[in-house]
Amino acid sequence: MQSLTDIAIFVKVVELSSFTAAAEALDMSQPVVSKAVTRLEEKLGVRLLNRTTRRLSLTEAGSELYRRSVRALEEIADAESELARFQIEPRGTLRVSAPMSFSILQLGAKLQAFLDRHPGVNLELNLDDRQVDLVEEGFDVAIRIAHLRDSSLVARKIVPCRQVLCASPAYLAKHGTPERPEDLLEHKIILYSFLSHAREWRLVDEQGETHVVPLKGPLQTNNGLVNRAACLAGAGIVMLPSFYLGDQLRSGELVPLLCKFRPVDLAIYAVYPERRNLSPKVRAFVDFLAETFGPEPAWEKGCPLD
Repeated sequence: MQSLTDIAIFVKVVELSSFTAAAEALDMSQPVVSKAVTRLEEKLGVRLLNRTTRRLSLTEAGSELYRRSVRALEEIADAESELARFQIEPRGTLRVSAPMSFSILQLGAKLQAFLDRHPGVNLELNLDDRQVDLVEEGFDVAIRIAHLRDSSLVARKIVPCRQVLCASPAYLAKHGTPERPEDLLEHKIILYSFLSHAREWRLVDEQGETHVVPLKGPLQTNNGLVNRAACLAGAGIVMLPSFYLGDQLRSGELVPLLCKFRPVDLAIYAVYPERRNLSPKVRAFVDFLAETFGPEPAWEKGCPLD
């Protein structure tokens, strides 16, 4: 960085044709300015300026350095100005990790509104139901549907998202309707492998007592849309976040079950590495998510959940 400073001083001396004038313009002493030019000459091993008591003139080497340095300093100034804009307005590429089914069902149709509002942002959306490492994999923000534990990441709650047990009318007509959690032991369960307890459900009754139900079933997948489709086809009982189910519950294609026994409530969060120096593009996207999906989930309106 010292060389860059010396080059900037050299350029100012050439522009003003005076060590004294350059020192005044840069708010430095004349000896400091003179020493900077001398240090640059010594480093490069060439004379840059011819000095007389009356005037300064560039040597051939000095002329070439000046020409290139002016252009380089302009590029640096432009870069600094551009970077400053990144801290003022949302700009640049925003890398987002999001769950696949939520993005297909709820998020995808909303993204154009965000891009229209922030034309300086290019959005790179990566769909993955696993919990990615934001820092290691280079994501600016992740959308997570979870009951979050403590972590070093910053999490902003966007909207509540309850889990719902349901089945198709055809399945219930054939196998009966469970009335209590233990009745599930006699039913076919469609399992979701990404749950932390993939083979048990924990349901809390109105008195706050937790019922742990071991599960069995002929089908287990790692995708909620596949599980919903299987449930609609009568394959068994499923537990899914409510954003999958609004239309099907309102139409009666799926019937909510055990409404007095609630699974652990989830929420949709925006997660990002740190709050300090949060970039405008991340702040804008997180604010957009909260405005679009919160404070209450629109997909649950009119659903017979209680």
